[in-house]
Amino acid sequence: MPKVLVVDDSLSVRKVVQRALESKRIEVLSAASGNEAMEQIAREAPDLIVCDVIMPDMDGYQICDFVKKHPTLGHTPVLLISGIVNSTVLERAAKVRSDDVMRKPFAADELLHRIESLLLAAGRPAAAAAPVPAPTASPAAPAPEPVPDLKALLAGVAELAGVSLTALIDREGALMEVAGGLLPEAELAGALAACLVESTDGVGRALTQGRLQSLILEYDSGVVLLNAVGAGAMLAVVLGDPAVLGKVRYHVKKALPDLVRAV
Repeated sequence: MPKVLVVDDSLSVRKVVQRALESKRIEVLSAASGNEAMEQIAREAPDLIVCDVIMPDMDGYQICDFVKKHPTLGHTPVLLISGIVNSTVLERAAKVRSDDVMRKPFAADELLHRIESLLLAAGRPAAAAAPVPAPTASPAAPAPEPVPDLKALLAGVAELAGVSLTALIDREGALMEVAGGLLPEAELAGALAACLVESTDGVGRALTQGRLQSLILEYDSGVVLLNAVGAGAMLAVVLGDPAVLGKVRYHVKKALPDLVRAV
């Protein structure tokens, strides 16, 4: 029975992956942080690792790089998962020799297909697992427009005078991308913003006003600006200087169409 290590700071993601894999008689190990993952890797030597890109203590690229450079575990397949899969993510994944990259949220069947393919390529097919059909190919379509670089878009806002932090979060508060500021600050901003969005969305629905589009929070030392990015994400911008709010709102409004496309 192959062993798969699932590394994600989100309990819900770990549970989803665990249920999908255990249904195919794959032993599942889990880790909620990079340090915990390192301990599991050293102790258990898993046959495959599924790892989130954004982690609280070290990112998925660092974990993948560690595995691929390990003298005895370098052959272990690593599947990186990310809320955003764009050219920057793919380039960084290729640099650390990740075996595959998958976007969250994902369908269980597609996840199983990719994991079983990687295990088979590594010589460790899943025990007693029924073949998972590959996703049906879609009819040929015109080439889509290039997807804007999310990191660059956030950095463009973060570099504005008076801005101390820019973060993109999903509606559950999970951090998708960050520019400027430190990761712990971004994670805290994301969690708090998700609580505010959920409550204000409820007010909007109760008053038949629809979903929240933007929210401005003024504090003694600055302002937090929240903007909806499509239906599934929010942009949080922390300003140390309230005087630049108008200028920042203008730039955010201009960037929103590209942000929606990037997400």
